[in-house]
Order: sequence, then structure tokens, then C-alpha cells
Amino acid sequence: MQNVNRTAPAIEFRNVACRFETPTGFYTATAHTSFCVADGEFVSVVGPTGCGKSTILNMAAGLLAPAEGEVRIFGTPLKGLNRRAGYMFQAESLMPWATALENVAIGLRYRGVAKDEANERAMAWLARVGLEKFPDRYPHELSGGMRKRVAMAQTLVTDPDIILMDESFSALDVQTRELMEDELLAIWQASKKAVLFITHDLDEAVSMSDRVVVMSAGPASRPIGDFGIDLPRPRNVAEIRMDQSFLERRAAIWSVLREEVLKSYREHRTELAAS
Repeated sequence: MQNVNRTAPAIEFRNVACRFETPTGFYTATAHTSFCVADGEFVSVVGPTGCGKSTILNMAAGLLAPAEGEVRIFGTPLKGLNRRAGYMFQAESLMPWATALENVAIGLRYRGVAKDEANERAMAWLARVGLEKFPDRYPHELSGGMRKRVAMAQTLVTDPDIILMDESFSALDVQTRELMEDELLAIWQASKKAVLFITHDLDEAVSMSDRVVVMSAGPASRPIGDFGIDLPRPRNVAEIRMDQSFLERRAAIWSVLREEVLKSYREHRTELAAS
């Protein structure tokens, strides 16, 4: 990896706006968006459906360029793809024709790592996520939870300075989801990378994060709350959710988020009625 300016935020959004062209004009997804993710910090973004959470993540990845403002990565304006970040998508991103080992190793191979070394490092990561017995399995031969473990190993094997996650566990059943959340926290606790985590699940955000940023309803969504989560670490997500301190922090965030969710719901109902 490149040398990193550890005194600067890992990710900094400076008065960012993002717009998309539509048949009837331009739609402003986000506006006046400013917040940071410090090096080693775990930050979640929550908000109503359609509030631009994934748009923010894609700007941090360099997949979208802001119409206004600036995204900085460790103090440097982001131009093009963010090569210091690993991105774990919500949708399936594994190559169906490749084995688990090949899927994990592919990022290293693209970076010019020799095949033997790439496979060795990929095997080490499969072991870290509990899949060392399944390197030759294809995605269709793995359960949903196992595929997510492969995707996590695929994201982290290149040792990115920043981890971007877009509702990565939302499709899993509750039990598997909690296991994956604990798995991610254990890996993060050991490496302390910067994490920007997008989720629609407030319980997930509070139980995992150092901070939770709340976005307003769209269009022109913006941050309207930034809550520190000072619950003790290491955390077990199932256990921490029964703690009184967790319930108090969740209630404080929900008091801000609830009205935005209702606004979004009313807006969508109006749009449906008009169509």
C-alpha cells in the first residue's frame, strides 16, 4: 500500500453534492454533506430509503464524482478510483466460474502478485473467515453466509487502508448475520482500518460502530445527526443489544431518524398515488 498520512482523516466529505440526470431534469441525491471518518474509526451511515447512503459510499470509492464539494482520502483530493479502499458490495460479487480460493486471490493477481504467493495469502484469509476446508468450492456450492465470508476475504486480502461496505449482510438470516457482524468486528479490532459502513438497520449500526451518521430524507439528503457510540469493546453484537446503554443510544438516534423515515414514506406514497 501507499504511504498514508495518519494525521488526516481517512475519508473526508467537504460540502459534497451529487446529482443525476433524469428525463425531466437533474435529481440531487445529496447536498451540503460534510463529515469525516478517522483512521481506524468504524462509522455507520443510516437514513431512510433513497436518502443517498450508497451514493456517499460510491463517492468515497471514486465510482461517482461529486457535482460540488470535494472528497479527500488521507488529506489528498480523490481523483478517479480510490485505490486505498476495499469495497464489499450488497449484491453477490463473486465470479461464479471461479473457486473460493480463486475469488479471494483475484485482487492480488490483478496487482501483479505471483500466483503462488497470491494463493498462499488467499488461503490464509479463507482460514481467518473459517473456510480453509472449502478452497475448491464454487459459489453455487456454498451457503449464503459462506459466500459472504468469501466476499469479505476477497475485500480484505489486499490489506486496504479503508473498508467500504454497502449493506453487506442485509440478505442474510438473523443468526448468520450476527455471526458475520462479530466476524467483521474481530477482524477490524485486530487491524483497526477505517470503515465506512452503510446500513438500513439501526441496531446493526449502533452495535458495531464508533459513530453513527444520520441522513435526512431525500432529495438533497444531508447529515442531520452525528452520534458517538462509546460502548465498550470488544463487542458481541447479540449481547450488546441487551445492554441498557445500547438501548439509550439507539433511542436517541431513532428520535432523529424516525421523522425522516416518515417523511420518506409519505413522499413515496404521494409519488405512487400520482403515478
